Amino acid sequence: MNQRIIISTHLESEIANALTECEHDKIFILVDEVTKEKCLPVIQGFFTLKNAQVITIGATDTHKDLETIAHVWKSLGDGGGSRHSCLINLGGGMVTDLGGFAASTFKRGINFINIPTTLLAMVDASVGGKTGINFNGLKNEIGVFNDSKFVILDTEFLRSLDAENICSGYAEMLKHGLISTEDMWKELITFDLANPDLKHLQQMVADSVKVKERIVEEDPHEHGIRKALNLGHTFGHAFESWALKRKPILHGHAVAFGMICELYLSATHTGFPTEKMRQTVSFIKEYYGTLPITCDDYDELIELMHHDKKNQNGIINFTLLGGIGDIRINQTATMDEIKEALDFFREG
Repeated sequence: MNQRIIISTHLESEIANALTECEHDKIFILVDEVTKEKCLPVIQGFFTLKNAQVITIGATDTHKDLETIAHVWKSLGDGGGSRHSCLINLGGGMVTDLGGFAASTFKRGINFINIPTTLLAMVDASVGGKTGINFNGLKNEIGVFNDSKFVILDTEFLRSLDAENICSGYAEMLKHGLISTEDMWKELITFDLANPDLKHLQQMVADSVKVKERIVEEDPHEHGIRKALNLGHTFGHAFESWALKRKPILHGHAVAFGMICELYLSATHTGFPTEKMRQTVSFIKEYYGTLPITCDDYDELIELMHHDKKNQNGIINFTLLGGIGDIRINQTATMDEIKEALDFFREG
C-alpha cells in the first residue's frame, strides 16, 4: 500500500508536509454542502491552502452519481487542473469515495489526499483504496482501486457530528474488533457510545485503522483475506438497499444490523460462542435500535443479497467467525438458514 496514514496532532503542518510530498501545480479541495459549512473553515485559513480552489457537491449518498462526478471533472478542468494537480477530499465516505474516483480518472489519475470528517470515513471509506459511485440503482457499482497518497485523521472533526453518525462509524470499528482480538472487542463493547470521550476515541480509531490496513496490505484487491472486512455487509447492504426505498438508514446502522444476522449464522454454522454473540447483539440493539422488517420482506432482502458484488455464480457469500479473530471467508447458507437469521434479527 502506498498510502500513508497520519494520526493528527497538528493539522496545518501535517497538510503542508503531505502537500510537499505530493506534486501539485494546483490544489483543489472537494467538500459537500455540510462539510463546506462545518469543516472547511478549519483548514481554509492555512497558508499552504491559500490558493486552493474549492469544489462543492451535494451532501448524502443520493448525489454519489454520474452527474456529480461529471461536475467534479468539469470543475477540475475549468479550474486549470492538470495531471500534476492534487485533490484534497474533505468529508465523509461519500466525498472520499467520489473524490477518489474523480482523482483516479481525471487526466488518467492525479494525486489525492483524504481528510475524513466522519467516524465512518476515518475507519472505513478513506483507507483501503476503494473509490466509486452508485450507478443503475446499485451501490458503488462503478469505481477503481486506488490509494490516496495520505489519509490525515483528526477526531476534532467529530465534534460537529451527531450521535447517529458517531454510531454509524462505530459499527465498522466494532467489526474490526470482532475480526481482530478479544481485548479490542471488549474495549469496544464497553465504551460509552452515548457520551464518547474523543481523546480515547482517537486512540481506538488508530487501532481500528491498523486492523484494516493490515488486512488490505495482505490482499489489496479482495481475492482472499480482505473478505474479512465484509463481516456484516452481505445482510447489511441488503438492509441498506431495502431501507433506501422506504426510509433510508446510515451505512453503519445497516452493517450493525447485518452483524446481528451474520453473528447468528456464525453461532449456528462455525461455532462462534453464543455468549459473545449475545453481548455484541445487545450492545448493537442498545445503540442502534432495529429495523421494521417483517416476514413479507424476506424474499426482497434475499433478492438484494443475490445482487451483491461479492457473490459468484449466484451463490450468496458470507464472511463468518469461528470466534473473535477466527475469520471464515466464503461461507454459504441455505435460504431457510438465511430466513432463520432474519427471524433472529427480528426477535433475538
